[in-house]
This record gives sequence, structure tokens and C-alpha cells, in this order.
Amino acid sequence: MNFWDKLARIILRNKPLFLFLIVAISLFFVTQWRYVSVSYTQKSILPKDDPYAQEYARFRKVFKGENNLILLGLKDSTLFTKDKLNTWNALSKQLKSYPEVAQVVSIENLKILKKDTAHQKFVLEKFLKSPVYSDAEALLVKKRLFDSLPFYDGFIYNKKTGAVQTLVALKKEIVNSKRRVTFITDTLEPLLKQFEQKLHSDIKASGLVYIKSLNAKVLEKEIPFFIILSLLVTGFIIWFFFRSASPIFISLLIVGIGVMWSFGIMGTLGYKISILTAIIPPLVIVIGVPNAIFLINKYQQEIILHGNQAKSLQRVISNTGNAILMTNVTTATGFATFIIVKNNLLREFGIVASLSILSIFVLSILLIPIIYSYKKPPKSKHLKHHKKAWLNNFVEWLINTVRHKQKAIFGMAILLLILSIIGATKMKVSGSMLADFPKNRDFYKDIKFFEREFGGILPLEFMIDTKRKKGALHLSTLKRMDRFQDEIADLPELSRPVSLVNLAKYAKQAFYNGDPQYYQLPSLHEKNFIMPYLKNSGHKAGLLQSYTDSLQRYLRITTFMKDIETDQMEKVEDYLAMKETKYFPAKKYQVLMTGQAKLYLKGTHYLIDNLMVSLGLAIFLIFIFIAWMFGGSLKMGFISLIPNLLPLLITAGIMGFGHIPLKPSTILIFSIAFGISVDDTIHYLAKLRYELKLHKGHVKRSVYKALKETGVSMFYTSVVLFFGFGTFLLSDYGGTKALGGLISLTLLMAMFSNLLLLPALVIFMDNMFKNKKSYKDNLELFPENTSGND
Repeated sequence: MNFWDKLARIILRNKPLFLFLIVAISLFFVTQWRYVSVSYTQKSILPKDDPYAQEYARFRKVFKGENNLILLGLKDSTLFTKDKLNTWNALSKQLKSYPEVAQVVSIENLKILKKDTAHQKFVLEKFLKSPVYSDAEALLVKKRLFDSLPFYDGFIYNKKTGAVQTLVALKKEIVNSKRRVTFITDTLEPLLKQFEQKLHSDIKASGLVYIKSLNAKVLEKEIPFFIILSLLVTGFIIWFFFRSASPIFISLLIVGIGVMWSFGIMGTLGYKISILTAIIPPLVIVIGVPNAIFLINKYQQEIILHGNQAKSLQRVISNTGNAILMTNVTTATGFATFIIVKNNLLREFGIVASLSILSIFVLSILLIPIIYSYKKPPKSKHLKHHKKAWLNNFVEWLINTVRHKQKAIFGMAILLLILSIIGATKMKVSGSMLADFPKNRDFYKDIKFFEREFGGILPLEFMIDTKRKKGALHLSTLKRMDRFQDEIADLPELSRPVSLVNLAKYAKQAFYNGDPQYYQLPSLHEKNFIMPYLKNSGHKAGLLQSYTDSLQRYLRITTFMKDIETDQMEKVEDYLAMKETKYFPAKKYQVLMTGQAKLYLKGTHYLIDNLMVSLGLAIFLIFIFIAWMFGGSLKMGFISLIPNLLPLLITAGIMGFGHIPLKPSTILIFSIAFGISVDDTIHYLAKLRYELKLHKGHVKRSVYKALKETGVSMFYTSVVLFFGFGTFLLSDYGGTKALGGLISLTLLMAMFSNLLLLPALVIFMDNMFKNKKSYKDNLELFPENTSGND
């Protein structure tokens, strides 16, 4: 008696015990749900020990601050009228009253620099000291702002188009908390709608913190939506195939418990729900249902064969347990390889997904035999689906195609391989930082507004180390920065930069009593008069701390980047790196380019490099599993890889021809799809091994018999997987859509590859080696009294 026979006896003789254990574990995991919540932390793609992440940390240490800005914009030709200007200013005042808001910078509270001759310093005065009382006064405000304050051009207003902007800084302590999301969705959004009605204009809102908050809200809504949708879709498919309520109820019960366990695993491990872990519950449903289909189908086949329920339940475990275990292990392996990536989001996703899939195996192998043992054997009407004409015709078509059209199968496979390789060479590593965010929502249109009017929303920062105390105030350094900033401003992808240079120009303008024609860097002679004013104002007036450190050694340049593809970002980075070398010699200066835009660029390449390694690891591990499964046969290991690598190459080719970029969200597809598609290979080869033993090594007869026995189950499960992953196409997230659509496509192609190419390859290998006996010996895995019958 082998292991699976013993396990079958243990399970069926101790049914109450196993049911009790499942209930107990489920109750424990339910208690862990209280620790599960949506993650509101803005995590970096890069690990902390990555050089680029360390550079950003160094920048943040010198220049304190969070990604806490919300941008509000308005473009209205009638804004500078009494009622509208006062209403716009009233919005700013109301925003300042909320405890979540740290600071608001707008027309209403704009500060202007004034010269205090008596104390030889600059002071800040309010731009508007009272509400405007007439349309004429509002027009004067516009003239003063647009004509007299070039310092705020591109920052608070756009002189060319008339657009204006308000900056809202949230308090640091709420940036990474649910309170941020609640404030934005429950307070800010209704407030903006209220003021839109008053202004009769559309108020634009953006900023990374704003976008991510709205996405967190969408994520909370998508989780239950996709769980319910996955249950409905898979339930309908099970009913279509089995035409019976029992398989639907049992399958959905198992995956329902599996979903409960997946949330429990997250809570137990202390993980938050991210955009990746949010898709695990639907994944559990989509991947768990095929387990149920294979086991239920096996049970019904045994009932048809001999009608003995006890014997059928025994064989459900003993004859398919090893194959089901291997398929779940290979699927879990596809996810588990993400654990090696030094990225918390991917590591958590890999851990929870792989544990959840193994949990589904345990639940399936225990509950299906136990539940059916308490039920009466299925009636003949519940077994009719095994005799469906169209299904039998489909299987016969497969067998005839493999038997008579092997050259056509190989020819088509080679043609697809060539086309796929050509297409794959056209793939680009790309994707923008905001590419996966919903395009159909208003906030995406608002992003484009801020790109047009103010240059973008993705911060790109430069930190210049002058390598000496007070070096930031040297006029030679400021002149270098001014020329460098001109280079930045000339790039259409970037906004007008802001730095100490702008303040120095503004200081000269203030020194000359606010005359805008003096908005320029002071000469060496003027510097001797102006710099004492600026130094005396210093940190007390809050003028310098945003642009230089307390020792005035480091300088900061801030610009914003449009939502562009990473290949464009690389060109911008290379261009700016060249200009850095030109204006800041390495002997005197050290320039650090960083910020969220730079981190995303480096993070994209980091993830793609690491995920390619994880894909390679998944292929290697699964190759080892299958070779071991077939008695250490490397031939069978290689044969099993071919029909599963081809669909991956086809998908890569489609991505290349379809201009779908290779990015963090799409690279995940390959490891996941490979781990799942190889399941059909294992089921088929396990059955083939059994048939070879039964037919004394006759390969062709065994190939056709195995195809006839497993074809239906492979078709059923592939359809479930295709439509199950297809539900992700309804997501608002581009990454989730790509995951669903491309995995569905890959698994559909993998189904035909395993049903046609794999059997043809086995026959081809047999013809090549002409040694049935050794070939049969290589396929020995299970003892004589077990089978891979599905």
C-alpha cells in the first residue's frame, strides 16, 4: 500500500476529525481578519539597500518633506471678477481650517517679498490684504500677479494661459494613514464639488498623494467585486459543464473557505492589502476551481466505471492525489519565485499567493471526498455531461489531429515560434509611472491638465553639494544653477524649475522696490548689497529652508515631470546628466538627481531584471519537479517545457507586435502563467505513464488513450481559467487588466499546446529513439497499484 492509498484510508475513516480541523483553522483565520486593511503607505519599488533608494533617503534627510502635496487648478477666463475671485479665495481659507492640512499656498495667502531698509532685511507681506470689492479691483489683482510677480509664474499661475493653482500640503502624520484617504474622499471631494457649483467651473485636482488616495478607495471596492464576480463566473461554468447543483456548491464552498484562509494568512503575517495582494482572493477562486473539477470529474468517472461509491472516493485520493499535488506545487512555485525579489510588495504577494494555493490543495483533497461520502451517488442524469456529443467530437478531433497531422502541428508551432521571436524583439521596457491608473476617471484628465498648464505632477529633484559651508550662496554657483535651470526649462517633458536661483532673482527685484525688470540674478557688485538682506531674513522668514540646508552647503532644484514612458525618461536623464557634468565640475560639486520620477525609472528596470530571474527560477524548478516525477528523466523534463514555453513566447510576440510594453505589471504574467499552464502537462503525462504501464510500453496507443481520458478535464479547467482571469479585464487598473487579459490568452494557447503539441512531441521522441522499453522505464513514478487516471 503506497502513501496515497494510506492517506485515502486515513481521510475517509476520520472524516469528523478533519472537518473539525478545517472549522478550527477557519475560525482562527477569521480572528486574524481584524489585522487586514488596505495599505496606505507610499512604498518605493526599490529595496532600502539599493543605491538609488539610498540617494533618495540622503536627499530626504537634507531636505525634509513628504510627498504630501495636493494640487488644485482652475482655468477660467472669468476668474478675475469680484465674485469668482472671492469664491476661489474662500476655498483656500476653508482648506486651511481643516486639521489634516498643514499649509495652503494660493492667491488668497500669497506672500510678496518687501525690502525693509531700516533693518536691512526682506520681509514677507500678504499679496491680498482684504477681499476684492469690484470687478475692476479683481482685474488689478490679476495685473499685479501676472505682471509684477514672475517668481510665481509656473508655480501659482500660468501667464500664457491664465490658469491658476493652489497647493495644499497635508500634515506628515496622516500621509501614510487611512485618515489621508478619508479626508480626500469624504471631505475634499465633496468640498470641491460644492465650490465647482459656486464657481460654475471645473476644479482640477491632482498630486501623487491625491491620486493614490482615490486609487486606495477604488481598491477597497474592487476586492469584493472581483471575489463575487469570480464566484459567479466559475459557478456558471461549472453548471454549464456538470449541469448539477452539487459540483457548484462543493466547488464554491472550497474556494470560499480558501478565500477566508487567504485573508487569514495576510492577517497572521501582518500584511496589508496592496494592489497585488488584492487580487489573491479572486486568484484562489480561479485556481482552486480546477482542482475541484479534476477531483469531481474523477469521482464521476469512477462511478460510471464500476458504481461503487466507497471505491470511487478512495480512488479520487489515491489515483489523482500525486498529480493534483504536483500541479498545485508547480502553480505555487510560479508565485513563490517572487519571494526572492527584494521588494516588499512582490515578496508579500509571493508568500501569500503560494501559501493560499497550497491551502486550496489541502481543502480540495480533504473536502471533496468527505462531502461526497455523506451524499448519495450521483444519478445518471448528473453524469450525462460525460457523453455530450460536442465534447466527444472535440476529443476525437484532438486524437485524429495528433494521429494524422503531426507535421501540421509542428509546422504551425515552428511558424508561431518564429513570429513570436520576431515580435518579442520589438518589445520595449517602458511604461509610465501612472500608466496603470484608471484612464476613464476624471482625475486622469486632471493629470493632463496639470501637465499642460504647470508641467506635470511627478517630482524630479536635484541636490547639489557645493562641498563647503556657505557655498550655496556663492554667486558663481547660482550662475551655474541658472544656466542649468535654463536647460531644464527647455525640455518639454519638465516644468519650470524652482530653486535658490529664483529666490535670488526675486530678492533683487524686491531690492529694487518690486520692479519686475530686475527679476534676474544680481551682479557681483549688487550681491554685496543684496545678500546681507537675504542672509538677515534667512530661516526666520522661512525663505531659505526649502532651497538650501541650515549650513548652506547643499542646494535643491525642484521640477516636475510629465507622465512619460520610461524610454523617454531615460533620454531626459541622460541629457541632464550630460548638462550636470558641463555646469558642475566634479572637483567642486556633486550633483544628485533623484525624486519619485527617477525612483520609478530605476525601480522599473530593477523589477524587470529581478522578475526575469524569478521566471528563470520558476522554469528550472518546475523542470526539476517534472523530471523527478518521471524517475529523473531529463527527456520528459524538456518535453514538458516546450508546450509551456511556446505560449509564453507567443504572448511576448503579441506584446511586441501590439506595442504592449514590458513593465512591472506585465512581467508578472509570465511566471504566473507558466506555473499554471504546466498543470495540464503534469495531468497528461501522469496519465500517460499509467497508460504506458497498462499497454506495456506501446507509446502511440498510450498517447491517444491518455488524451481521451484527460482531454475533457484539461478543457474544462482551461475554460475556467480563461474566463476566471478574464474577469480582471473589468478592473480599473491597467496592471490588473494586463494580468487578466494576457494570462487568459496565454493559458488558452497553453491548453491547445498541451492537447496537441505535447502528445505529438511524445510520439516524435518515441520515433526518434525507437526504444520503447527504456522509454517506458523512464516513465516509472507511481507503484503498480496507482494510476494517473483523471
